[in-house]
Amino acid sequence: MRYLMLMCLFGLSLFALAEEKPAIPGWSSYEGGDYSTARKLFEEGARAGEPVAEFNLAMMYWHGQGVSPNRDKSLELLRKSAGHGLSRAQYAMGLLYENGDGVPRSQPEATRWFDLAARQGYRDAQVSLGTQYYLGRGVTQDYLQAAKWYKAAAEQGDVGAQYLLASLYEHGDGVAQDLREAIRWYVAAARQGDVAASLKARELARRLTE
Repeated sequence: MRYLMLMCLFGLSLFALAEEKPAIPGWSSYEGGDYSTARKLFEEGARAGEPVAEFNLAMMYWHGQGVSPNRDKSLELLRKSAGHGLSRAQYAMGLLYENGDGVPRSQPEATRWFDLAARQGYRDAQVSLGTQYYLGRGVTQDYLQAAKWYKAAAEQGDVGAQYLLASLYEHGDGVAQDLREAIRWYVAAARQGDVAASLKARELARRLTE
């Protein structure tokens, strides 16, 4: 399964390509630059209610690849894909509502879509949902839920979530304060190149030995 990229105008958020064999019809044409054929094949899949085809066709309308740019059509297809359960599309809908891009800005709606995608294990949505709970955006502020979703993303290797989870353990927000657990997650983030996490891990290690 492969997905087209979407460079959103809000904050230049990028929906990266994903892959799972076998590739859906239309992908090889798109990859080869034959957007006309790709569009036709994605349209066939979209008419059959195939969520990945709906998502990819939405991206083509977003970018104007093989079709004239059409934000309304793109959003219509994206909403269908999200409604058919594609986590990537659900996350996209959450970002659109979070930023008010093409839809009325609504943090509760953003949270609702992030939640749907996060429960399917979509890592970026888990981070976003954790942040919604942490900040109390579109949902009652709840550090326990924030920690739950940051941990889910951290366990999937998200470096930002690893740092945030470490901070929660350091300060005891939403979890029992545990400096050793904080160090563990700071180290995990540091191993992925997070310099600030490396400094925090050393600082906490010194505190434990004093």
